[in-house]
Amino acid sequence: MARWEEVLDEIVRTRRRALVGYAYLLTGDVTEAEDLVQDALFRTFRRGRAATDFALAESYVRRAVLSGFLDGTRRRRRWDGVRHLLAPPDPADRVEPVVEARVDVVEALGVLAPRERACVVLRHFSDLTVRDVAERLSLSEGTVKRYLSDANAKLAARLGPLRVADDDLPVTPPVRGTAPSAPGGAR
Repeated sequence: MARWEEVLDEIVRTRRRALVGYAYLLTGDVTEAEDLVQDALFRTFRRGRAATDFALAESYVRRAVLSGFLDGTRRRRRWDGVRHLLAPPDPADRVEPVVEARVDVVEALGVLAPRERACVVLRHFSDLTVRDVAERLSLSEGTVKRYLSDANAKLAARLGPLRVADDDLPVTPPVRGTAPSAPGGAR
C-alpha cells in the first residue's frame, strides 16, 4: 500500500467520528455530515497525491469539509424547492443525540447563517483563534469578529448568556468615558 493510502486508512479508522462530529456541527444533520466527510475524503485523496503526513492530511480533510459546507449551502437552496417531493425519512433510521443540551446547541447553530456557523464552529468547537479562523475562511479578522458577535447574540437569545474569549470582543473600541459593551451585545 502506498503511503497516502496508509494515511487515508488511518484517518478513516481513527478520526472519522471526530470529522463527522465536526461536519454535524456545521450541518445539523447526521446524514449530511457523513456525506460531507465522505466527499471531503474523496476530494482530498482522489489523485493519490495527498499529504503523507497524518496531521497535515487531516487538516486538508477538515478544510475540505468546511469548503464543502460553505459551497453546499447554495446547492441546498435549490433542493429546498423540491425536497417536499421526497419520501419522508423513517424515524427508526434517525440518529438522535443523547444529551438534550447537545440538541439545543445544534438547533441554535441551525438558525445561524452559514458563515456565522462556520466561524462559531471553528472558533469554539475547533478551538481556533480569531486570526486562525480568518485565515481558514479567507476573511479579515474584523469580519470574523463581526460574524462571531452576531452569532453570539443569536445563540445567547436561544441558549442564554455565553462566555466568549477575549479575542471575540467587539472590534470597535469603547467611546472614552463609557463602559465597554457586553460581548455579543448591542452596540
